[in-house]
Amino acid sequence: MDKDRIRERVWDDLEESGEARFPFPPHGRIPNFAGADDAAARLRATDEWAAADVVKANPDAPQLPVRRAALRDGKTCYVAVPRLRDERAFRRLDPAIDDYDDATTVGGIEEYGTPVGPAGMSSVDLIVSGSVAVNGAGVRIGKGEGYSDLEFAVLRAFDLVDDGTTTVTTVHDRQVIEGDLPTAAHDVPMDLVVTPSRTVRTDTGAKPTGVDWDALPSERVAEMPLLERLRPE
Repeated sequence: MDKDRIRERVWDDLEESGEARFPFPPHGRIPNFAGADDAAARLRATDEWAAADVVKANPDAPQLPVRRAALRDGKTCYVAVPRLRDERAFRRLDPAIDDYDDATTVGGIEEYGTPVGPAGMSSVDLIVSGSVAVNGAGVRIGKGEGYSDLEFAVLRAFDLVDDGTTTVTTVHDRQVIEGDLPTAAHDVPMDLVVTPSRTVRTDTGAKPTGVDWDALPSERVAEMPLLERLRPE
């Protein structure tokens, strides 16, 4: 199956099984799921989490417990601005913030987060991505817009991530697909797949080395000031 059909199958399954959580419907988004807190707690218990001082996390609802855990554990947490629409395309959340619960919500990230561009960021030790589907080999399918992979590519262009940067996704067990999934050269593989019931370590090998300019229409690049600046002449 192609990626769109896999997405629809997973979204339908989470909704029909009753495992989807607010916001509804799960379709068209990184779906929130029952047990997201448990998946975050399982991630928090890993050696990879303990070794990370700087975390980048997506802003979606199922990873809210991960963002809160990062601050509670004294880690700096970066979150990308939606669609990379700003020149300073990330928000830095520091553990010195008083209200972790508010600061890690979608609205709170903008209120409490410090706007930063890659030049003002620290190297990232661990990246947490939301997924629609993933398999045991670490092949991830997002909601279809490609921003998570673009964010990794931008950070790599500034030497803030590399092949050794741990990449993680937290998902419901029903989102873990058996067998092969379609993938492209610019897709970032996951080193850890963490569900409420298990932690899967994969053998992903190398990660994408930079922005796949051939896969980006010029008009899309023009909507993202940071990419516009990075684009080769």
